[in-house]
Amino acid sequence: MGRADVSCAPCDAVGPTLPEVRLSRFERMRGRLRRAYESGRDASRTRRTDPDAAPGEAGVASPAAPGPAASPEAAVVGVEPPAAMHSSTVSRDDTEVPHALRIAAAWCWRLIVIGIVTWALLKIVGTISIVIIPLTVALLLSALLAPAVGWLLRARLPRSLATAVVLVGGLAAVIGTLTLVVNEFIKGVPKLSEKSSEGVRQIQDWFKTGPLHLSDSQLDRYIDEAQNWINGNTERFTSGALSTAATLAEVLTGTVLVLFATFFFLRDGNNIWRFLVRLLPVAARWKVDDAGRASWATLGAYVRATVLVAFIDAVGIGIFLVLFDIPFAFPLAALVFLGAFIPIVGAFLSGVVAVLVALVDSGPVTALIILGAVVGVQQVEGHVLQPLIMGRAVAIHPLAVIIGIAAGVVLAGIAGALVAVPLIAVLNTAVRRLAARTVPDTPPDAVVVASQAP
Repeated sequence: MGRADVSCAPCDAVGPTLPEVRLSRFERMRGRLRRAYESGRDASRTRRTDPDAAPGEAGVASPAAPGPAASPEAAVVGVEPPAAMHSSTVSRDDTEVPHALRIAAAWCWRLIVIGIVTWALLKIVGTISIVIIPLTVALLLSALLAPAVGWLLRARLPRSLATAVVLVGGLAAVIGTLTLVVNEFIKGVPKLSEKSSEGVRQIQDWFKTGPLHLSDSQLDRYIDEAQNWINGNTERFTSGALSTAATLAEVLTGTVLVLFATFFFLRDGNNIWRFLVRLLPVAARWKVDDAGRASWATLGAYVRATVLVAFIDAVGIGIFLVLFDIPFAFPLAALVFLGAFIPIVGAFLSGVVAVLVALVDSGPVTALIILGAVVGVQQVEGHVLQPLIMGRAVAIHPLAVIIGIAAGVVLAGIAGALVAVPLIAVLNTAVRRLAARTVPDTPPDAVVVASQAP
């Protein structure tokens, strides 16, 4: 028993320590493996974030070149360093494409998307143009008649009654003007038809005796060619007129829609706008509301200024027509008034019609005088009336006006030419307000409600 006790004492002393020794070795091996794994992972991350870094810069040898890691100053001979990746690239293949080409491609596909969306919107607008055009005309009329409704409201009239009075008064003025124009035209047609043949003969004589020196055969040939061209394109002109004016039912429908839309725009326009603004995110409501109200003010100023300028043009040219006893003086003045709603070119083209009538009725001298009057009125309009009446709020560069009118004619005919310039003026104001960094003032009747996050 004593021997056993002695022999077992060392066993008792050594036996319990063996498992602890084996466990510490395992832990050391696992630690080495973990450190090697983390070093490799850090090196991989370093190569992805910093392409200029050498493979062994993180302290781990490259698998292709085992051994100790090379110093940062060491250079590998015969191996081309990898190309640096730009922050805008998503793969190393993009680094092979020049930066300017990648930027151009990015712009191109974005412009293509914008073009496709714009084309789709134009197709939709063209499909429902029978609704869009009357609503646009109603907006223009509402901007013109809104001050009159405001005057009646300040006179304590109910809103519906004030709107009805203004709308009926405006409609009566338009119908009365059209009646006078038609009656004047009917009375002046016989007189003009008698002198038209004489005017045509004078023009033919001028072609013969003037600087062109055309012979009778040449003049007859040109007249026949012009007649054949008109006869060959009559069907195309007729179909185009029918496609833009549509049928009588569509015209009547559009007229009724204009009247109803104008009435409700004048009566409930503010409520309609508030409803539309509430559909937007809260953060964008004040900004859009400020831009919309500024655009509406611009549209009203533009329409009223255009009416005043058109009236002055019509009166100025009409006075010369009356002084020289040109037939259709009142209808031609009304035509100048309507044509002035198309800036720069409208009043001039309508004035050219007056010049042609003067040429047929009174000869070339009177026609030249009327032409000078038309050009003089246009100069006064462009350099005095437009800047003075419209002001800087609706000032648009003439190039933008010409391009807008041309695009409007191509897209929607005469209606597009009438709407193009006011649309450009409204968009100009809206974009300026939306791009401004200033925050709109808080309305005096606004109620700010504070809430706590749940």
